[in-house]
Amino acid sequence: MPGAAPPPDGPLSLLDLVAVRRWAVLTRSLFAARRAEIDALNVFPVPDGDTGTNLYLTFDGAVERTLATADVTTADALLAVFARHLLWTARGNSGVILSQLARGLAEGCAGAAEIDGRVLAEGLQHAEKRARQAVTDPKEGTILTVARAMAVAAARAAGSTAPGSYAVSDGPDVPASGAPAAGDEAVGVHAVALAALDASREALEHTPEQLEVLARAGVVDAGGAGLVVLLECLERVCAGQRARSGADASDRRSRRRPDPRSAALSAARPADGAEGPAIPEFEVMYLLRDSDDTAVDALRARLVELGDSVLVVGGDGEWNVHAHVDDAGAAVEAGIEAGRPHRVRITRLTDEHGHGTRVPRGDGAGTSAGGAAIVACAAGVGLEGLFEDAGAVVVRSGPGRRASTGGLIDAIRQQHARGASGVVVLPNDGDTLLAAAAAVRAVADDGIEAHLVHVRTAVQGIAALAVFEPTAAASANVLAMQAAASATRHGAVTVANRAALTSGGPCEAGDVLGVVDGDVVIVGSDQLDVSRQVVQRLLASGGELLTVVAGVDAPDGLLEAVTAEARVAHHGVEVSLLDGGQAVYSVLLGVE
Repeated sequence: MPGAAPPPDGPLSLLDLVAVRRWAVLTRSLFAARRAEIDALNVFPVPDGDTGTNLYLTFDGAVERTLATADVTTADALLAVFARHLLWTARGNSGVILSQLARGLAEGCAGAAEIDGRVLAEGLQHAEKRARQAVTDPKEGTILTVARAMAVAAARAAGSTAPGSYAVSDGPDVPASGAPAAGDEAVGVHAVALAALDASREALEHTPEQLEVLARAGVVDAGGAGLVVLLECLERVCAGQRARSGADASDRRSRRRPDPRSAALSAARPADGAEGPAIPEFEVMYLLRDSDDTAVDALRARLVELGDSVLVVGGDGEWNVHAHVDDAGAAVEAGIEAGRPHRVRITRLTDEHGHGTRVPRGDGAGTSAGGAAIVACAAGVGLEGLFEDAGAVVVRSGPGRRASTGGLIDAIRQQHARGASGVVVLPNDGDTLLAAAAAVRAVADDGIEAHLVHVRTAVQGIAALAVFEPTAAASANVLAMQAAASATRHGAVTVANRAALTSGGPCEAGDVLGVVDGDVVIVGSDQLDVSRQVVQRLLASGGELLTVVAGVDAPDGLLEAVTAEARVAHHGVEVSLLDGGQAVYSVLLGVE
């Protein structure tokens, strides 16, 4: 973002085009400097936390795309352009939430060629609202809590605390208008930025008190820490200070908290032998028009009550609604209450006995003209080959290199250009779900039919792939694929990179960790032994097929040991061995 003049000596009263550019460039620098620090705020002692890296890559990509944008002459126009680019470059769930913060900020500042304190406060309030809307099941103790503190403090600093207008989530009421009240003095942007920063820092320090998983790990929320970095840069720019080095330790607060060894451990997963959650009977999908953000929030909450796999994304007059429910009529009625549903599709997920439906796999995989196609994320060479053999366009994605929204959009468009009538997207990673959902929404604006299957692990993606039928419609495929993925229990084995307190007990760096359904439940010293224990737990409630995906660091004899243990633990189980080539996890396990 060239052409930035030297910063003034004193605090700014307005944010102009040059100041917004300086804010973006400074934020990119500070994200680069602190990416490893934020990455380390991982709730599990596993070297796959990459929130800082995702934030940096998201921001860096957007800055580069904005550099090539001409004819931007006002602060609000630059914010709008930058927000669009952030969505394209978003990596990981944290990157998508960052893009929504930017979108809300741009909306709140729209029409202001130069941004004063009241408009900035309104923009930060809109930013918090958009970020919260991006998450189906918002939880306190996350970046959303930090964003709410930011928005409320900004509103108060701007003097806009009159009741009865714009409400900031669960916080106090603040007015929607940026116009000053009668008799109020104008407020500069620095006062608003400083108040927002101070409140966000305080909220970040309290996040472990709101989420047990943070308290157990002894860390604050990583996404919230990233938002504090963003606000630090805003405050510096508004203060008129020259950008200091992002490595300036005097400007940092420690992000790691004392290890709360006395914290009580909760049972995060069902006991061995317990049945998994029942599959809802129907998938309901529709587009929603003639609604507003308040009605959509109510719709999202209602759908969460009715079922799971809820996704309500969109804006600007139209939303894409998806949910798995037992009462399809109630899901549609909720849409009618919120606006005008159209293109309604209801499909049964289970048979008459309540079991998940499975579409038999055809003899040939791949994309047939007019049929369905797949876009899949993969974290290893072997996994890439597996999905490519099925005709998928593969987007590389794994710890430290999560797929971007733009990369997924390009892959969907590539399948569409090959003649596919619809595309099924398999993120195969919980931290790529929001980016994949954003990609599906984006291509819908171009008239491309795409569907998201909520798969959080590679083994769930493999299970979904097994029921893919390329000659069937994408909408029919996604139902069977979601059912297959949901019915797959998953586990993994890895090595701890730091000391921590887990559900399986305390661990030290170098200990072997066994993960079952996303929770660390076994701490040991031998990978073969821990792998056997994970297999035992996965098969405790039965299963017909065990999928074993070897990682790049799998020790000799691991696959043989796992296979032998499976056949001892459950006679007649079929074992499928794959060389996935993924990093971090020496073995991935799935039971169908």
